[in-house]
Amino acid sequence: MRGRLLSVLVLAVAACGAPDPETILRQCEDRARAAQGPDADVTVGVNSADGPFFEGRISVTGDALAGRDPLVVYEECVIRRTGALPTRPPVLN
Repeated sequence: MRGRLLSVLVLAVAACGAPDPETILRQCEDRARAAQGPDADVTVGVNSADGPFFEGRISVTGDALAGRDPLVVYEECVIRRTGALPTRPPVLN
């Protein structure tokens, strides 16, 4: 019984696997973009049930508050996640 459970656990962990390098680069780009400064989103509209509405969202990361260079944030993220330097520069716009 324990042998089967261990086998199932090993297979489950193996199936998860690591994300592909391109996914890691995109995730690190997102983090570097967030380090550029606050991000805001505003929605204004009207609906038939409630009438006019306004929604807003502001997000700021610790990297942005600390004034960290987005390029450094990107490189450190890639190195931490892959153990290697980035294979391409980030797209930050």
